[in-house]
Amino acid sequence: MKIWTSEHTFNHPWETVTQAAWRKYPNPMNQGVIGTDVVDRKVVDGVLHTHRLVSSKWYFPKWAQKLIGAANVCYASEKSTVDPTSRVMMLRTINLTFCKFISLDEVLYYTPHPVEPGKTLLKQEATVTVQGVPLSHYMEEILTSKISFNAGKGRQGLEWVIGRLNSEMKGIAESACKSTDEIITQTKKSLDDITVTARKNMDELSSATSNIHL
Repeated sequence: MKIWTSEHTFNHPWETVTQAAWRKYPNPMNQGVIGTDVVDRKVVDGVLHTHRLVSSKWYFPKWAQKLIGAANVCYASEKSTVDPTSRVMMLRTINLTFCKFISLDEVLYYTPHPVEPGKTLLKQEATVTVQGVPLSHYMEEILTSKISFNAGKGRQGLEWVIGRLNSEMKGIAESACKSTDEIITQTKKSLDDITVTARKNMDELSSATSNIHL
């Protein structure tokens, strides 16, 4: 059994990072994960519970494929909770493919940074166990190294998604400002038209009144 742990700080608020985590895949930085499908989602006591099926590609060397087999697409079960009150997002992923030989249990925690407001701390832990095949310890080393590599790619992918979110928000804000300006301009034009019409009517009424007196 091999245990791998990591910590990383994102220079973004917890709300931004957790929102990006839902849209993390697929992304061009980490192309190993090819899709996610929601199996179940519910809210219990204000906490969001989600179960997703994660589809990915595992690139094993040929000698390892001879030992455990090969699969074009590998599947994993991801269960997560998001508690907006305590501001904790937890994701736990367990492999479904090759589970006869490989047990991969990965847990991620996203929490506000304890001493740096406006930042988010990611704590990540993975436990890898290979059994029932030769060279099991060597395969555990390979998988652990792959997890470490993918974790770095995953963080890059999350930053990419955050960049897209910021661009979308900027576009929405600019569109809202443009719409507001258009509304103000149109309202001002309408008010000006009403004012001109009112003045014209008043002038006509005043002229008519003068003619009556004459």
